Amino acid sequence: MELFWYIVLMTMLTIYVILDGYDFGAGIIHLFFAKTEKDKKAITSAIGPFWDANEVWLIAAGGVLFFAFPTLYASSFSGFYLPLIMILWLLIFRAIGLELRGQIHNKMWEIIWDKAFGIASLLLALFFGIALGNVVRGVNLGMVTDGVSAHEPHYFFLPLWNSSFSPHAEHLGIIDWFTLLLGVVGVVSLTIHGANWIIFKTNSDLNQKLKKVVFKLNIGLLALVITSLLTWHIIEPKPFHNFIENPWLWIFPLIAFTGLFGLFKVKSFKKDGVGFLFSSLFLFGGLTTTVASIFPKVLPSTNDVNPSLTLYNVAAHEYGLSVGIYWFVIAAILVAVYMFVQYRIFKGKMDDVGYGEH
Repeated sequence: MELFWYIVLMTMLTIYVILDGYDFGAGIIHLFFAKTEKDKKAITSAIGPFWDANEVWLIAAGGVLFFAFPTLYASSFSGFYLPLIMILWLLIFRAIGLELRGQIHNKMWEIIWDKAFGIASLLLALFFGIALGNVVRGVNLGMVTDGVSAHEPHYFFLPLWNSSFSPHAEHLGIIDWFTLLLGVVGVVSLTIHGANWIIFKTNSDLNQKLKKVVFKLNIGLLALVITSLLTWHIIEPKPFHNFIENPWLWIFPLIAFTGLFGLFKVKSFKKDGVGFLFSSLFLFGGLTTTVASIFPKVLPSTNDVNPSLTLYNVAAHEYGLSVGIYWFVIAAILVAVYMFVQYRIFKGKMDDVGYGEH
């Protein structure tokens, strides 16, 4: 039963990254590449009918985490309190940047909210990459100092960074050189993903330029992925032990690299949606590879005193998990119908939607 809800939770988070990920990427493209009002309107039109619905997946994932894995919920929301509050404010500024921008037709007003939307999108991509890095690296559960646990085994709290900026420090920070590396991977991969969505959903004058941007960024992404895999050995001596014991898991990195190498042909794709498909494959493969590598851990411990949090020692009682399945089936059907109707209504190019205009 724990495994079922773990798969549900990871599925929701993966869907969130793929769907809201193109919103973040579109915001980054808006910040750096949209120079004309026509380009800006094309980008906001491409994501306008979708962005708020996409964020519901994050809320749903939080609800499943609270229901199915309450110990992990309590541990994470206290330990990662500072970055979670920052992410909350960034989500707010990104949303009001989109909604308030068109309320007043004044140059300064529009510039302020354009920057709010773009910078918040950039920092959200960075922070979510850093968050993944923290899960891979682990945390000091129990706040162990000199071999003595100062708190209960599932408790921890992290400042934004420590003086050493090292992932091997006894008292870790949210940001160190390893988590920052994964943060940059997040920014680059979501920028590519957002560019592919804009190409897919608009006939913008930007599209040809964005194909060149995707190709160049993909070279950097390949270098970053290789660097991340090499440095992973510094964090975890046996990062691929699950893949060696269960060879079928290699399908996930294969999917990731299929998406990554497929993006090098972005200039020759005849159908605009193919690039988005490949970037989605990369995100799906990358996230599932990461999850499979640490399974059954959900939050590794960096000390030898307190054990890592796993899906088995943080789960709720089996009775509650069983009853929740009935409600999950109902919710899943409603969401599936909603998503089908939404993407059916707004299929095709979105240039003429005029989102945010007043």
